[in-house]
Amino acid sequence: MLKTDVIWPKSRRFMSRTDWEPLGFFSEALCNATTFDIKLGFFSSSAINVLADGFAAFLYNGGRMRMIINDVLSEEDRTAIVVGESDINTPYFDLNAIGHISYTLSKHDEHFFECLSWLIRNERIEIKIITPKIGNGIAHSKCGVFSDGINKVAFDGSCNFSKMALIENIESINAFCDWDGERDKERINDIVRDFNRTFSGEDDTVKYLKADQIITYITKTYKYKDIQELLEDERRILHRRAENSTSDSIRRVLERAKAKVTAIMDTINIRKAKVKNEQLTTLTPKFPFTEPRSYQKEAFNKWKVSQKGLFAMATGTGKTLTSLNCLLEIYNKFKYYQALILVPTITLVEQWEDECKRFNFSHIIKVSSKNNGWRSEIDDIKLKESLAQSDDLPPSFIIIATYASFSRESSFKQLMSLSKKTQRQMLLIADEAHNIGAPNVISKLDRMRILRRIGLSATPERQFDDKGNNAIMQFFGCDGKYTFEYSMKDAIDNGFLCRYKYFPHVVRLNEDEMAEYKKISLQLAKFYNVDEDTFSGADDILMRLLLKRKRIIHKAQNKEEVFRQIIKQRFEECGNLKYTLVYVPEGVQLDSTVQYATTDNPIDDADVDKLIDKYTQIIQEISPTTTVRKFVSGIQDRDEVLRKFSTGETEVLTSMKCLDEGVDVPRSELAIFCASTGNPRQFIQRRGRILRKHPDKHIAIIHDLVVAPEFDSAEENYNMERNLLKGELQRVKDFAGLSENPAFAYTELEEITNYYNLSIF
Repeated sequence: MLKTDVIWPKSRRFMSRTDWEPLGFFSEALCNATTFDIKLGFFSSSAINVLADGFAAFLYNGGRMRMIINDVLSEEDRTAIVVGESDINTPYFDLNAIGHISYTLSKHDEHFFECLSWLIRNERIEIKIITPKIGNGIAHSKCGVFSDGINKVAFDGSCNFSKMALIENIESINAFCDWDGERDKERINDIVRDFNRTFSGEDDTVKYLKADQIITYITKTYKYKDIQELLEDERRILHRRAENSTSDSIRRVLERAKAKVTAIMDTINIRKAKVKNEQLTTLTPKFPFTEPRSYQKEAFNKWKVSQKGLFAMATGTGKTLTSLNCLLEIYNKFKYYQALILVPTITLVEQWEDECKRFNFSHIIKVSSKNNGWRSEIDDIKLKESLAQSDDLPPSFIIIATYASFSRESSFKQLMSLSKKTQRQMLLIADEAHNIGAPNVISKLDRMRILRRIGLSATPERQFDDKGNNAIMQFFGCDGKYTFEYSMKDAIDNGFLCRYKYFPHVVRLNEDEMAEYKKISLQLAKFYNVDEDTFSGADDILMRLLLKRKRIIHKAQNKEEVFRQIIKQRFEECGNLKYTLVYVPEGVQLDSTVQYATTDNPIDDADVDKLIDKYTQIIQEISPTTTVRKFVSGIQDRDEVLRKFSTGETEVLTSMKCLDEGVDVPRSELAIFCASTGNPRQFIQRRGRILRKHPDKHIAIIHDLVVAPEFDSAEENYNMERNLLKGELQRVKDFAGLSENPAFAYTELEEITNYYNLSIF
């Protein structure tokens, strides 16, 4: 790493003929970086020869380069490109198809050419050739940025990138490290902005040159070598150069670079031994039960036609098993498996790992804020790729990542550093696939080369987000309909989900709440189109008003009394409150407008604990001996909490969203929805939590608190509120329709439906 593994001069200045040689700056930075952007002045192959110390180590780290160079090029540059293209079975840059811009690279030395060919074959280098628009000079900038995915180091200075300048002349380079404070960060950002402006073609002071036509057939000069061979060559070259150097300071630089490469080689040998051991102990993947259910087989048969698809399957119907069965079928055909699984939360990372192990899938890499070692595990995969012989099977692995980690640029680049071939072989499984439509995920999709894709969700559609929904359908190759659907009705009728009784309860706002609600409602009416039943207008203002409105509904005080009566009745009937889930009011967040993928460690509202404590207090007023645990983001013992709940040691779980997506709680028998939300996904997912089967559970009970403000028909916002309630009643209708006691819902809501002249039917 740039910050921790490199010793930097206090002055951050590198000068020839001192202990801090400019040559040392580049060798140290290359050995510890994963990306390198460089804007050169006068350029020659001998310059890259000097910069090549540590270059193979850079490749091993997953290195990617972008170069901006002037138009002074040598024949060796063109030869290097041809070498990279010589194997027609290996992906390479099509120079004539990328915006008519040349991609060239130079190297005087055979080792560098072999590294260069490797880069080109693996599409890890881009070069822009420029020349000034005015005058006969050449582009003469000399700056660049190294990054390891966490920290950045930029450089700027008088040093020309030629062998004479770096070794013979008295030259200097100033380095800027982003951990040195805001001023250095700004200097780095300035270099980054300048580089990106030129690289993106937005620099109107230069001309961008087309590549000369590349001769199609040239004798292959340099054989293809894998990374291990390149590292071995580099170690020998560094050793020989250090022995022959007449400068003590240069010799020390080369010795340090050799030590870095030697350490990498030692790591490779250890990992090779580990790979062999894994191969000896790996079990054969298989379906964990007798065979897949008929509908799981049907899902695979529909998916395999295009190997893209979106599975809209009710919560609790085995979406995980269905998708992993597709991966198993791939293994059965090709005898290896490679997958990237995306999930919303850390809890689901652990849950998916358990499911993968049930299939005997191994080599599982977990990418989240809890696992700091995953990057080296990705390096292991790349090492296995580089060591594989032509007749070897590709390495098998499964990567499980949270959407938050996946959408973080540094993590995304590391995940996508796997070879193009590997990405095309992989299967992407997107759990709770509506997260794919979030802007911070959508922005990554066009850079992903994974062709096999499965999206999973009980509720694939994103509310109020047509753009996100279109992106989801397009990404999973759906033409207007889902690839496979399995409804909650199907699951209940076929015995895969538990039967349930549904009890909605109408909750009124108190006098103060109603007054505040009406004031906000009048303001919202200005943004409401009755004919289209939609809001439109100034997003910020509208969003604030919707938040205020939702806050009142979430925290309606009369919910507490209704909740008290439900708990009291249950305790009197059963003598305990075991296996009870309580979704408490959510305070201030407007969940239906959240557009971004779930974070690893979401920050709950300031009053979360107060709200949960209030409902916990009501439970313990009814039964002081009842054990209650919070299930909220950030708790350290999630698995233990769920285990104790499943055995009855913990009788009641109170949650505020953390049980929405994918978390298994099959022993739950009673659910109380105190949280009011306009997002149908949350209710469907929460219903799915309570309907999971358990040998000792025969029927589930759901209580749903429905807030219904009352407006006089003469009020100008009456139609808006009537339509909003109509949406709530649609949800109640859906829930009641699949329940064992639909008549209760119709009777309970009869007064409010008559008041608004609505029908639950």
